[in-house]
Amino acid sequence: MKIGILGGTFDPIHFGHIQPLLEVKEALALDKVWLMPNHIPPHKQQPNSSTADRLAMARLVCEQYDWLELCDIETQRQTPSYSVETLATLRRAHPNNHFLFIMGMDSFASLPSWYHWQRLFSLCHIVLCQRPGWSLDNRSEMNTILAARQADKSQLDSAVAQGQQAGLILPVAITPQPYSSTAIRAQLLTGELTIEGLQDEVSQYIQQHQLYR
Repeated sequence: MKIGILGGTFDPIHFGHIQPLLEVKEALALDKVWLMPNHIPPHKQQPNSSTADRLAMARLVCEQYDWLELCDIETQRQTPSYSVETLATLRRAHPNNHFLFIMGMDSFASLPSWYHWQRLFSLCHIVLCQRPGWSLDNRSEMNTILAARQADKSQLDSAVAQGQQAGLILPVAITPQPYSSTAIRAQLLTGELTIEGLQDEVSQYIQQHQLYR
């Protein structure tokens, strides 16, 4: 199976996470997408809500889509979650799957700061969500890597058919989303009850558990 993976704090999860995943799934004909919440993110401050709450909200969202599943592998660790270690573990557990690690252009540009980042290209394919107006510096190392590894859906399908499970970079143009976890948390802090960008189930969970107040 072709499985997309999106990691993040999801603090809280919102349509700005989900809509791009739907577009990626359709563009590359993925079988599933796994949401993978962090426990101790290595590149961000500690989340505002607990790991248990963020898992619960992500699970509520997954229940609304038959193609979306929760992957809690990183929440079971008591150490920072490094993507290469997670993907190596998933590769051993699911040797026949083709994993596509989903990230934005900003994350891709910062990959050289990630732990053992070069190993990613031997563990998975990378899906690069492209937003209008965002581009890499033509002189950057990551632009050179993108030019060497860039592929489209037909090349992905060919790689899957040949058993090539890693190494491609697949840019996918996505619709810009007006939502961010930071902005949503700021709205919730003011006591607003109706927050655009949250699924009803997530909004109800936040209210019931008095999160972000």
